[in-house]
Amino acid sequence: MSGTVRGISEDMDRRIVQAVFDEDTMSSTSVGMSDLSDEILLCILRHVPVCDLVLNVANVCHKLHTLCHDKTLLTNVSLSEEYLADDLLVQRLLRQLANQVQSLSLNGCYWLSGSTVELLARCRGVLHLDVTGCRLTSLRLSRILSSLSLLRSLAFDVTPGFNSAQLSSEAVDTLSRLSELRQTLLTPSYGVVPCCAQLRKLMLQFDISDVTREGIGICCQLMMGQSSVPHYQQLEEFTARLAPGEVNQTLLLLYLAVFSVHVPKRLRVFLVSIPGPNPAHWPAAPSLAQSLGQQGDLEALQLPRSWLDSLSLKRALEGNSPKHLSFSRCPTLWPQVFQSLLEGGVRDTKQLTSLNLSGINKVLYSECRSVEDQLVPATMSQLAVGCPNIKQLNLMHTHYHHENTPVVGGETHLCASLAKLTHLRSLTLPACTLSDGLNKHQISTNNTSPSALFLGLKKTPRMGLQIYKPDSDSSVSGDSTSGLTLLLAGCPFLETLELIGPGFVSVLPRLEPCTRATVEPRGMCAWAQGVGDAHLAALEALPRLRRLTLAGLPGVLKGTGLIQLTRHCKDLRVLSLANMGSLKTMNYAPALLDTLKQCTQLQELRLEQPYLNANASFFEALSCCSRLQRLCLISRSGTFDPPSAETFMERCHHVIMCHMFMGGTLVACRTLQKALLDRFSVERPALSVVIYPLQHEDLPAVIRDIPLTLLDRITLFQSHVAQPPHLSPL
Repeated sequence: MSGTVRGISEDMDRRIVQAVFDEDTMSSTSVGMSDLSDEILLCILRHVPVCDLVLNVANVCHKLHTLCHDKTLLTNVSLSEEYLADDLLVQRLLRQLANQVQSLSLNGCYWLSGSTVELLARCRGVLHLDVTGCRLTSLRLSRILSSLSLLRSLAFDVTPGFNSAQLSSEAVDTLSRLSELRQTLLTPSYGVVPCCAQLRKLMLQFDISDVTREGIGICCQLMMGQSSVPHYQQLEEFTARLAPGEVNQTLLLLYLAVFSVHVPKRLRVFLVSIPGPNPAHWPAAPSLAQSLGQQGDLEALQLPRSWLDSLSLKRALEGNSPKHLSFSRCPTLWPQVFQSLLEGGVRDTKQLTSLNLSGINKVLYSECRSVEDQLVPATMSQLAVGCPNIKQLNLMHTHYHHENTPVVGGETHLCASLAKLTHLRSLTLPACTLSDGLNKHQISTNNTSPSALFLGLKKTPRMGLQIYKPDSDSSVSGDSTSGLTLLLAGCPFLETLELIGPGFVSVLPRLEPCTRATVEPRGMCAWAQGVGDAHLAALEALPRLRRLTLAGLPGVLKGTGLIQLTRHCKDLRVLSLANMGSLKTMNYAPALLDTLKQCTQLQELRLEQPYLNANASFFEALSCCSRLQRLCLISRSGTFDPPSAETFMERCHHVIMCHMFMGGTLVACRTLQKALLDRFSVERPALSVVIYPLQHEDLPAVIRDIPLTLLDRITLFQSHVAQPPHLSPL
């Protein structure tokens, strides 16, 4: 029996004995797990990882063997985070589960060999199969599908070299009966979509680079001549998420070509996410919006900003009761969005649970930003009253500048309006929304109107570091966190929180080109500079917080707020910190060490800072995060200590992702990477170690070789709150 299972058993026995202790007779009865009813044992076993369940716990005794093979435990099986499961173990498991499993996920199991994945063909009763990220060729896929005649939903990667002509007739028959499909496209292709005549749900992820590793351009011309194109006759849900690149946008338009001729009558979900400031135009978007409005059962809508105008949006929403809406970077739609939601343009706004308004009121930083370009507390208050069941809200890349005026009950602060959304579980905010106003120093230095003579001589703010004044964190009159306190009191059940300062751009090259074009320079918003340690400390009022992102906050000086926060938020699992305080030095380094020592439940850490010193003290503090699985350090001028890194990996035996993009020489980085892989790969089959100089010219190619499952974690914050819960992976 594994240590995890033994610990569960011993702890359960201890609690049971204590519970039955009879204080009156001063006697106790010893009760073990085997004395519990089958129903209670099944509830306990439901929390045991399936590998331990079948291969370890089942061997303890006859009773547990019978219970561990109960169909309620083995019908739905996921190996997605079984990072210690090597090929041999998974092969044994699949042989035992072959006749019982109906839903099987190997999503992100990039470390498994192709021969192991091919054993899925034995699981003939599988209805739902997810092999995204696995090593799968078209021939191997054909052999698996030929055996899974009952399959109804499939998720997989379309990799270079994929050829649908290699699919057998039995495999094509299986595909013809699919109702759900998710394809991650790593090469221009229709994949298996033309074979799926009964699709009701199609999810696409486009992640194709514009050039190969050899520098050769990639195009979609070969797809133009394919006679078999998607028709989507029965389609109800269509989602597409694109990585940056012209090829991805061109390929998307090919997938959408049929919509220009015919819009499926049952279509109720249409989500398209295209990064960058200039998405490719799609002329059929207005007719699609009109069709969605006429059907009256729209559940989710997201379109790029160039695809919709206000009239088309009005027609799409009119008479519908959507659950998810996303208008990211659509400033021209701002008035119509609120008019539809607040003035009867939507049939039942109480159905709305997810809303993405990222950048909806944003104008270019070079233009004059007026009060009309900011979020209005009164409007957001009406939104909270009309849409009280919102659980996910994204307001990133917007602005709210609170003035120091007399406030009655805090009702004029945006945070007071947001506090009315009592069902919120995930929230993304621009840093300036937490500020209670400018102090005198900020007003004098940031809001003074220069004379006309000096306007012509004024220098354009440069990207990068802006000089930070130490007293810019001084509090305004009264409690400087009063607005935030109101928000936290109204939304105490928040599990995911992101605070993003204006001007933040990650230096990782995968997303940098498309984000830098739409982000204003750091330091342009004086209100955001006032958000500091006191605000971070106030977050201790969120005991259920599990995911926290703090990025681009120049007002964080010493980081003491992080210590207080983590002292009370005991269940924090994911922590992302980037560009906190000054960019010329890492002032909060001592506080960071104390913070890490308290994060005993932390599973993922992403840390980005120009001058990060990953020395012995840092790795010693990080070793206190005994449950850590994924680590990503990003620092242009950062340094690292190889022996300390190796000691950390030895102590934290759950770590399967160690990515460090730092300063230093290529030789030093490769030496440490090889040492970690040689020492720990055998005991950690899923181990991914990438250590590379951040400014090296080959870094983009190195990043492309990282498994996509891990790549999304290190290059994206969770600001894509746009993804509705009911559209989660298969």
